[in-house]
Amino acid sequence: MSRNYELLTQLAEQEVAIQPPVPVPAPAVAAGQLRVPEEKAGEEEAKLVQRLFLLADGGGPKTVVFCGTDEGDGSSSVCARASEILASRATGSVCLIDAHLSSPSLHARYGLENRSGLTDAIFKSGSSKDFARQVPGRSLWLMTSGSLPQGREAILPSDLVRSRVAELREHFAYVLINAPPVNLYPDAILFGQFADGVVLVVKANSTRRATAMKVKESFEASNVRLLGAVLNDRTFPVPEALYRRL
Repeated sequence: MSRNYELLTQLAEQEVAIQPPVPVPAPAVAAGQLRVPEEKAGEEEAKLVQRLFLLADGGGPKTVVFCGTDEGDGSSSVCARASEILASRATGSVCLIDAHLSSPSLHARYGLENRSGLTDAIFKSGSSKDFARQVPGRSLWLMTSGSLPQGREAILPSDLVRSRVAELREHFAYVLINAPPVNLYPDAILFGQFADGVVLVVKANSTRRATAMKVKESFEASNVRLLGAVLNDRTFPVPEALYRRL
């Protein structure tokens, strides 16, 4: 069966990504390879959310960081889609935070301006929830990266990050954080220390196994729980007509 994303669960408890994967196909792939039907992509993305958040006993994580190892791994899209599906299925509201300060993108995804967001919540007074805006027509709130300070000039004080994340956890049922690549910036580890765990997005045929293992070790050294990994952009040269029979 063709897969573009896979959730490899319990990565933190094994030497390498291990356990039956939840495939989450992307809607488009390179020319000459399989293009996954849109309805199938939606089904598999829903499985990702179900396995990660919506456990039968209600014991799933409530605050999760998504990050890649390097730029271009697709973690922003994976995080956004997970939050959208979670908001449509879960009881309670969902807050999506764009913590990728050097390359914010989620405001554009939802047609919102990048103002009064994360950096404003950290460096200004006021309730954290007031810096998030509801996405029209959804039970989803977005906290953009914020208006100041810009880019990597922002040094996020850990004590203020901790208190703001704690406030959001009290107000929203779920908080999903889109963090920058862990190999480039320390933000994923910072937020991960105040969250229930991190989901690592790795790119098929790009992210090296040794790199992923090094990241895993960095999380462990920082007492950050690695919930699993999403394998992004995995493709197979299978004709679509054959795929639909699988």
